[in-house]
Amino acid sequence: MSDLFTGTGIAHSILLFAFVIGTGLLLGKFKFKGVSIGSTWILFVSILMSHLGILADPTVLAFMKDFGLILFVFSIGLQVGPGFFHSFKSGGVVMNLLAVGMVLLAVLTTWMIHLVSGESLQTMTGVMSGAVTNTPGLGAAQHTLSDALVAGGMAADEASARSSSLASAYAVAYPLGVLGVLFLIIAFKGIFKIDLDREKKALEVASNSGESARRMHCEVRNPAIFGKTIGEALCGADKNIVISRILRDGVISIPSAETHLQEGDKILIVTSEKEVEKVRIIFGEEIPMHVQDWQKMDKHLVTRRLTVTKPSITGKSLRQLDIRAAYGVSVTRVLRSGVELVARPDLLLQVGDDITVVGAETQIAQVAGLVGNQTQNLLKPNLVPIFFGIVLGVIFGSLPIRFPGIPQPVKLGLAGGPLIVAILLGYFGPKWKITTYTTQSANMMIREIGISFFMAAVGLGAGQNFVSSIVGGGYWWILYGALITLIPVAVTMLVARLVCKLNFYQICGLVSGGTTDPAVLAFAQGAYGTDYTSVNYATVYPLTMFMRVLVAQLLILFTL
Repeated sequence: MSDLFTGTGIAHSILLFAFVIGTGLLLGKFKFKGVSIGSTWILFVSILMSHLGILADPTVLAFMKDFGLILFVFSIGLQVGPGFFHSFKSGGVVMNLLAVGMVLLAVLTTWMIHLVSGESLQTMTGVMSGAVTNTPGLGAAQHTLSDALVAGGMAADEASARSSSLASAYAVAYPLGVLGVLFLIIAFKGIFKIDLDREKKALEVASNSGESARRMHCEVRNPAIFGKTIGEALCGADKNIVISRILRDGVISIPSAETHLQEGDKILIVTSEKEVEKVRIIFGEEIPMHVQDWQKMDKHLVTRRLTVTKPSITGKSLRQLDIRAAYGVSVTRVLRSGVELVARPDLLLQVGDDITVVGAETQIAQVAGLVGNQTQNLLKPNLVPIFFGIVLGVIFGSLPIRFPGIPQPVKLGLAGGPLIVAILLGYFGPKWKITTYTTQSANMMIREIGISFFMAAVGLGAGQNFVSSIVGGGYWWILYGALITLIPVAVTMLVARLVCKLNFYQICGLVSGGTTDPAVLAFAQGAYGTDYTSVNYATVYPLTMFMRVLVAQLLILFTL
């Protein structure tokens, strides 16, 4: 029984991991002035246990660290994948360029500190990963260093010990990596005298000019389209215009592209905000009607929201399904990840989409059978794409990529490979008819389990040398980490505001995503009361995560 608490067997390792993770998560619930470092407490608890001589089995330690990292980055990739490439459009390009600039400034600051102080660049890579609160970057750096040392003839155990030393520098720099960014956000708000209400209203106006769905009620008054079909009237117009219902002589019907328009027809249109003026030009000015008016006039037609739950629907466009012609039901809007989209003919559906339909009850029931509408099916996890995606990610991350001037080939590793595959799977999955849908709670569960395993393994492997590293000069790492945190973030915030004229909430999202720090995101949303920050966080997070992982490996390879 004593081996269970003092040994190094499998049962002891499982017990130790469970205790470390449970204690760390419990401590993460406590906040100081509204700020908490959350699950990062797992790292410090595991360092303490390791320092006290309570160790885990080395084989279990290595597996938990790598597998936890894979689960963490893969779940992130699946979540942000659907909107990854879209984030590069319009303002997303500027946001991502600023985020990349922040990453490169951190690398430059790290390099300059290395030259001035003489501190090992390997150690500075660990400091940098902690200063920018990027755990996958630390994992990639450790993995790259260990592989390179083994390839150079060093014993695997010794190579693993060398790579684990990076975690000590990471742990020392991490707290200020969080607190420093929070300080800059608070100071920035005060220095620039930010009016939160005005900033929020500006974002609301901007968001209403995008692709989100907007309902319009118009009367046909344009003589140029009298007698023409709807298809002819909309010829050359944007596809984000859907005519849901038409009222003629007191009778409401669902029109098709072949329906002829007559003067005085009243039509209910769903379109994007940017197409509003075009709709007015084509049909006529808006009239004072509401959707309830349509419902009162015709009880035969009803509006329902159906959920796509059949995997066979994934990747099919609304044009392919041709619901209006086949069932006499009109699809007006599609709700995806909380955003309402116009039901364009070329819009590809995927599992988890909610579609708004208009028609008779009997016909809508048939459409429900077509798309599934069995929400309980969404509770079942789709594990096949996840595990095969991990297979591809591990293979892709192990492929050597050679850069001129670097002696060792770069590998994306167990952080970068699965992350890229997950992003591609999340984006292209519906197009390839692959169901990648997971509920938000399931995704968060995988992510939290993964990062908990990884942090516990990192701390348990680094704790033995942690105190000696600090006493031996590691206290300077706190200063180095503070510089790597503050300089790039401060410069980026100033450029974003003064040059790019970004909104304060956009800057909060840029900084939290650019530092890949969910603690900063949680603070900004809680303190300033809006979800706009998370939208911009998701815009820059994928590219930033990839860059952080890549530059950490490159810095390690430059030291070999």
